[in-house]
Amino acid sequence: MPRTLLDDLFTTARDPLPRHTYLGRLPHAHIGLLAVAMGIYHANDYVEGTQPAPVYLPLLLVLQPAAAVLALFRPLPAWWLSAIALFLTAEAVDTRIGHDVVWPRSVAAIAPHTLVLLLLALRVHPRIAVEALVITALAEAVSLSLASGAHNQVLARGLVAFATAVVVGASLRYGRVARTRLVVQEVLTAEERSRRTLLEERNRIARELHDVVAHHMSVISIQAQVARHLVTDPSEELTENLAGIRRNAVEALTELRRVLGVLRSEDALPERTRHAPQPTLDRLDELVRNVRAAGSSVVTETTGTRRALSPGVELSAFRIVQEALSNTMRHAPGAAVRVEIGHRPDGLIVRVTNTAPDGPAPPSPGVGHGLPGMRERAAMLGGELATGPLPGGGWEVTALLPAEAPKPAEAPKPAVTPAEDLS
Repeated sequence: MPRTLLDDLFTTARDPLPRHTYLGRLPHAHIGLLAVAMGIYHANDYVEGTQPAPVYLPLLLVLQPAAAVLALFRPLPAWWLSAIALFLTAEAVDTRIGHDVVWPRSVAAIAPHTLVLLLLALRVHPRIAVEALVITALAEAVSLSLASGAHNQVLARGLVAFATAVVVGASLRYGRVARTRLVVQEVLTAEERSRRTLLEERNRIARELHDVVAHHMSVISIQAQVARHLVTDPSEELTENLAGIRRNAVEALTELRRVLGVLRSEDALPERTRHAPQPTLDRLDELVRNVRAAGSSVVTETTGTRRALSPGVELSAFRIVQEALSNTMRHAPGAAVRVEIGHRPDGLIVRVTNTAPDGPAPPSPGVGHGLPGMRERAAMLGGELATGPLPGGGWEVTALLPAEAPKPAEAPKPAVTPAEDLS
């Protein structure tokens, strides 16, 4: 117990009273003015009732309101200052106070110490506030035991005020701490929800890319196996290199299925849907027809000369358009949609815009995967994605996806050994 009391009460740590959400520092100024008023009342009370007054009594009377001001920044030192000043004041006027003056704590002395206890309970643990209350009560009991004569002794009045201050302060502190924890928990929950949404979308992208890469690795393996039959009397080096290409392709495909294939077990889609070919821009018209059938007005425009794109770019472009259209139907009912596909030598531009909705959108349950998924797909390919509102209440989604790497015929490759080529 002594160690606990020492750790709880004997500290000078700075603990300023927080700013009010709406009033700012105005409550601090009010407390300062209240402390000055109580100090004046306290001084007048004892000057009139104490004859003759000790020379050091004015200093003790000034320490009471000073402790209330100090409690705004250092509540525990302020409580010690107020408690010691109260005790010394009672002892100083013991033999000089009149019989009609309340002793050992007058109303003028109870008020500032009550304010100090309230400010203390607002900042410290309730256990510490109760310890301070008990020590204050013991100090009053000691003052009564040291009394030199009969006084107008009222002990319960001060204890009731002090206990009320501790209870009210501890309750307000508990409410503030609970609100703070709730805000922190809401922030953590929102961050966790966003992180989970991002991970789910990455898993979805990984499943789709698994299908694309697995298909091409299988083609490489088959082509390497067939290539040696297309050459008359193939050399031993060629046969060995083709066998190595096929062996490496099979091993890479096996590792790919081992790492990413497990994601299929978490997919709740039907078997036929899970193994369907991944969509490309060739199915854009089909997607637009389905959206139009749902009641939305969609206009498409394709510019530039279409060129062969990598499966990843085709898949990502289709998914970005699909997610953008889904978001439009969900959040902008009745809006007119425009889908623009621009083929450029250095990449592909996908732009989906919609006008303002005809009415308020229905509430959307949970967190969507649209925007995180589109950003992930663009970033995965080294592209860029921009989203934002348009003048008039519309919305725009624009993605710039880089084109596939130049083919060897267009950009000569440096000479490498077969081992370096396979790596």
